[in-house]
Amino acid sequence: MTTLRLAIVGAGPAGIYAADILQKMERQFDLSIDLFDKLPAPYGLVRYGVAPDHPRIKGIINALREVLESGVMRVFGGVEFGKDITLDDLKQHYHAVIFSTGAIRDASLDIPGIEAQGSYGAADFVNWYDGHPDVPRTWPLDAREVAVIGNGNVALDVARMLAKHPKDLMSTEVPQNVVEGLESSPVTDVHVFGRRGPAQVKFTPLELRELGEVPDVDVIVYEDDFDRDPAAAELAKTNKQLMVIGRIMGKWRGERELTASRRLHLHFYSKPDAVLTEDGPDGERVRALRIERTEPDAEGGVRGTGEFVEYPVQAVYRAVGYFGSPLPGVPFDEHHGVIPNREGQVWDDDNQQVNGMYATGWIKRGPIGLIGHTKSDALETVTHLVADQGNWWTPADASEASVVELLESRGVRFTDLAGWRRLDAHELALGEANGRERIKVVDRDEMTRISRGE
Repeated sequence: MTTLRLAIVGAGPAGIYAADILQKMERQFDLSIDLFDKLPAPYGLVRYGVAPDHPRIKGIINALREVLESGVMRVFGGVEFGKDITLDDLKQHYHAVIFSTGAIRDASLDIPGIEAQGSYGAADFVNWYDGHPDVPRTWPLDAREVAVIGNGNVALDVARMLAKHPKDLMSTEVPQNVVEGLESSPVTDVHVFGRRGPAQVKFTPLELRELGEVPDVDVIVYEDDFDRDPAAAELAKTNKQLMVIGRIMGKWRGERELTASRRLHLHFYSKPDAVLTEDGPDGERVRALRIERTEPDAEGGVRGTGEFVEYPVQAVYRAVGYFGSPLPGVPFDEHHGVIPNREGQVWDDDNQQVNGMYATGWIKRGPIGLIGHTKSDALETVTHLVADQGNWWTPADASEASVVELLESRGVRFTDLAGWRRLDAHELALGEANGRERIKVVDRDEMTRISRGE
């Protein structure tokens, strides 16, 4: 029987789901899968893109762990594609590859002043508070008033983490350096701005409800942002999600006593126009955010009103989406930040299918949808891969030992599934010793040493 030696680049949910679906399919070949990730630990954005106070969402790791432990795949952590292993290497040792590298960069926001000191991408901040090993250990938290641009789940995560008192994070796996950084923050007010109305938000009712549960933080909404869109009001009568969002926000409308030491403001119909700056010791730095008020355009969108409002802030976080990164030797769409593909089959600039190359997850379709959507996405890609058997590569040496020998010959200190078990146990032990569930190891070299038992 034919054997499919498959490489998957990216050991987050997209890559793991693809491996799981493939190994459960009825097929006319034996299967051997290797997952590669540039980080020493698996799980991608579930480990490094979800706020630490989301234990319910992080519970998906348990399902992913079951797939990794199924025995049909190997994990190579700490292996960077394009550096430690190349596309030519994969062609020499595998029949095909699925790229599932996700999207980890911040999408751009083209407004004046966005590059000023004190203006940040949300993805960078998320990487910091999630203990990503490849970002600095410190973060400049010196602003009393902060603006967050965006109306998705990431925007609310960032706003909540900025406003939340560190002591209320101690039940989570938040790294110690993050706790220390947040403890120094003088923040009193966090403003979240969305250009559309409260009925067009991209975050979920769960995310919104959690804002109101943060201790010693008042959530403030503004009456001028409501009852402006008759069409949305009619839709809310039949849309369950909008009904729930309306009920939650209804509790924050009207007169009520504000007693918390910190405030989180939700602003709608507010389109960012410019980051206003002033001279600072290291150049221009943030002093305010100017927004243009918008209004419903009767066609489901919004239009500018010509009314501008300035909000004094000393920091701005843009949470307007993620963007994919190019991979060496792999076609890339610079405009959309994805690998060009048709239902997961990679296509080149000449509009031809590229043999042996596939994509799944955010690098395939862009940063849209929740983690659960990744399963159907992976099924589509894997179905094409199986049907394309005649278009697979012809490797010179498809033995499982050949890849290990290649990495060792290059001095790559890779980690494996047994190593992840060691690191996982170490982090749990650190947490137990401090009365917490887990304390995440942040330093990449330390993660590698622990994983390799060194």
